[in-house]
Amino acid sequence: MKTLWGDYYVNMKAKKIMKVDQAKAKKPLFVQLILENIWSLYDAVLKKDKEKIDKIVTSLGLKIGAREARHSDPKVQINAICSQWLPISHAVLAMVCQKLPSPLDITAERVERLLCTGSQTFDSLPPETQALKAAFMKCGSEDTAPVIIFVSKMFAVDTKALPQNKPRPLTQEEIAQRRERARQRHAEKLAAAQGQVHAEPTHDGSALEASPEGEQPTGVGQQLESVTPNPEPQEGDSQESFIAFARVFSGVAQRGKKIFVLGPKYSPVEFLKQVPLGFSAPPDDLPPVPHMAYCSLENLYLLMGRELEELEEVPPGNVLGIGGLQDFVLKSATLCSLPSCPPFIPLNFEATPIVRVAVEPKHPSEMPQLVKGMKLLNQADPCVQILIQETGEHVLVTAGEVHLQRCLDDLKERFAKIHISVSEPIIPFRETITKPPKVDMVNEEIGKQQKVAVIHQTKEDQSKIPEGIQVDSDGLVTITTPNKLATLSVRALPLPEEVTQILEESSDLVRSMEQLTSSLNEGKNTQMIHQKTEEKILEFKGKLEQHLTGRKWRNAVDQIWSFGPRKCGPNILVNKSEDFQNSVWPGPAGKALKEASRYRDLGNSIVSGFQLATLSGPMCEEPLMGVCFVLEKWDLSKFEEQETTDKWNKEQSDLIKGGQEEIKTCYVRDENQEQQDDCSEPFEKRTAQKGESVLTDCYGPFSGQLIATMKEACRYALQVKPQRLMAAMYTCDIMATSDVLGRVYAVLSKREGRVLQEEMKEGTDMFIIKAVLPVAESFGFADEIRKRTSGLASPQLVFSHWEIIPSDPFWVPTTEEEYLHFGEKADSENQARKYMNAVRKRKGLYVEEKIVEHAEKQRTLSKNK
Repeated sequence: MKTLWGDYYVNMKAKKIMKVDQAKAKKPLFVQLILENIWSLYDAVLKKDKEKIDKIVTSLGLKIGAREARHSDPKVQINAICSQWLPISHAVLAMVCQKLPSPLDITAERVERLLCTGSQTFDSLPPETQALKAAFMKCGSEDTAPVIIFVSKMFAVDTKALPQNKPRPLTQEEIAQRRERARQRHAEKLAAAQGQVHAEPTHDGSALEASPEGEQPTGVGQQLESVTPNPEPQEGDSQESFIAFARVFSGVAQRGKKIFVLGPKYSPVEFLKQVPLGFSAPPDDLPPVPHMAYCSLENLYLLMGRELEELEEVPPGNVLGIGGLQDFVLKSATLCSLPSCPPFIPLNFEATPIVRVAVEPKHPSEMPQLVKGMKLLNQADPCVQILIQETGEHVLVTAGEVHLQRCLDDLKERFAKIHISVSEPIIPFRETITKPPKVDMVNEEIGKQQKVAVIHQTKEDQSKIPEGIQVDSDGLVTITTPNKLATLSVRALPLPEEVTQILEESSDLVRSMEQLTSSLNEGKNTQMIHQKTEEKILEFKGKLEQHLTGRKWRNAVDQIWSFGPRKCGPNILVNKSEDFQNSVWPGPAGKALKEASRYRDLGNSIVSGFQLATLSGPMCEEPLMGVCFVLEKWDLSKFEEQETTDKWNKEQSDLIKGGQEEIKTCYVRDENQEQQDDCSEPFEKRTAQKGESVLTDCYGPFSGQLIATMKEACRYALQVKPQRLMAAMYTCDIMATSDVLGRVYAVLSKREGRVLQEEMKEGTDMFIIKAVLPVAESFGFADEIRKRTSGLASPQLVFSHWEIIPSDPFWVPTTEEEYLHFGEKADSENQARKYMNAVRKRKGLYVEEKIVEHAEKQRTLSKNK
């Protein structure tokens, strides 16, 4: 078989297969043995050589119908011959049996990878969980083997398409019974007709002949009974049943078997903490554990293309459909007979949800149907996300324009069945900062040309930074809390692209690090860190140190305090303050000093302010990306003085209170204890309020002031640096012929696209073009490119990455060359400003734009006279 492909030839004299061609113009083995036979068949059919066709059919032992043999279309004849000679179904089945690995061939590494979610390692799992590895490897069907099933997705099926709702073929007995009933009804009708004829002359006969007519309602009743079940499926036509697409890894899945349903966030460690080892209680009496349910396997189906066949049991290693899990499984889950099994890793899809729209019903009374329909859509489509924003809007997040249209159609026609209103697509952006540019907009070096007007620039600088905030030439922003007790100095730096990419890829590890650090700071037991987890953390730290080099990044990795937003994003907070040292890294490097432990709550306020600042940037309230905030200074000297003063005042008030109580007891000894409590209670309240005055004043709690001050400091530190927008980008794969290549390039350049690669497909005249296209410019792209190329080019869009838009959204001309090139107003289209203003308008933020300039009233000459 190996010699079929490649430069192998048959030497007929030696009767051997040789690598080198001995004779000239010799054909390779694959051409000689396979392709020539197929070509000869095509040649005979196309030339309508009947003798040769009959010879080929006879030698192959085929039976071709007379209708296909006489057909004038050669495609019909070729299809008839090839479907018997080389049936594709047999070839596919044979290749599946030969090439697809057996379930018994599963490797130990894959089993461990399935059982470990996130940054977890197999050795850190409980012993009961590790014991399930043997069941995976054995893939046994014994009664003692644990049943382990993974549900990868849920898909919707029309209720009438289920096997139990389909009309089944009648048996011979049922056909005979129906035939007999039809004969009886026919005889009754004839008898009734004869009775009416005889009943006309006499009234006595009518009473006698009424008895066969009285039997007619029984026949009609039977007819109604056979008709009444039909409306029930019609009611079910409007319903969608969900089938779980699953695979059995161990044990036998049996119909009616009770089983545990484990969600993606289920943790067997929590279950084993609540339930002692070797529990014998029935599963229904177990304590409630988050993300775990108990149900039975109602229906098992064999997936035969679009058809479903009912099964009673499914052995391990097979793929099946499970009905009745729609109330327990949202998108994916793990089914197991033992609750010690961890949930499997959910499937990762290449298409990332990036395009979002707000959906609402046209009639407000239909809101419950919309909510129910969106829940069903979320369950049926693994790539869609359903969100409810703080404003109360129901948001649909999809992978692209085509996916969005498909989801909206399903929502209207299948799941909600109502008329809906859809907003304009909401395109996400990111905000970042860059290094100061070395050349201006006309590609001249900055600093050497003379600035003729800086009016716009000075105005913007004044509007950005308010009074009371100090900004030095290096971009260090110093800001004080409203009560003047704390001063913060923050600087913003752009992160290298490699570091931003590492942070995005390691979000799960960063999240687990944050959890470990928070538990360490709270004094909890942190001995759960496994060696492999520590190795991953050290590897992640080493990658950061490798890319963060130079004088300004010295010791920056060890001083990382937090990641953001949501404590796992692509932005970092570095703490270079000497007063309070803390780090995100677990272990000795991350332990806070004991003398600084009293500042931990205030440090959490600083981190919260950083998280808020990275969640919504100053340009258009979009999340930040690739920004490092350095806390250079954190001055709490005035806060400590105020704290010392408040303590001394409290001690003095306690002394005065004690003296007053002694005097009061001398004069009022005969009063009861209740009156004494009434006298002392207001004073105790006053002292408690004095003790709290350290943290609360007219500006609010001190922790809240720190959060707001840190957030403002980060925003101002961003604004003194060159700000840029980051756009979501699609990778665009286009197949087109050479005739329409220029039109494809024209459409791409019109929509801000950029061609990365162009190569010709070997053996054809098709070109494969790889390009990147902003998501914001992708709507209508597929339709336009098909129209411009007459359907000869078809694009495929997949979300790829985030890319900085090079233009400055706040740019104004300042030099003479820029004024000559762009004009005094510089009103040429700025792509970044256009995106920024569109987002600000959508969010209801202020947009600086002039609608009418230099308006003059037009008059005719006749009116001026």
